[in-house]
Amino acid sequence: GMKEFIRVMKAVSDPTRVKILKILEKRMMCVCELQTSLGTAQSTTSKHLKILEDAGLVAYHKDGLWVNYMLADGRQSPFAASLLGNLRHWLNDEPEISAIVEKTAHIDRFEILNKN
Repeated sequence: GMKEFIRVMKAVSDPTRVKILKILEKRMMCVCELQTSLGTAQSTTSKHLKILEDAGLVAYHKDGLWVNYMLADGRQSPFAASLLGNLRHWLNDEPEISAIVEKTAHIDRFEILNKN
């Protein structure tokens, strides 16, 4: 009900979290890839992901040592499902969004690991 709706709305009220959702529309990513594309600290990125996850907007699965994040399938919340469906059509021409999505295409977790 109302609580769930507010949780979804609060989750998308932050520009970084909107960027995360737009990035995950393209492909699943691990935290290290997301933080590289966003230029945020790992703790910050994880905090944002947790908020999106609690709202039913993102999901993750573990693959060995990797934790892969993806958009949720929307089963958890009709509000999240509806928002994710609409968001695909929104903000694509926004310069900040298109730049980050473009950058994301070239990010590779194995390259990131080798740099560290």
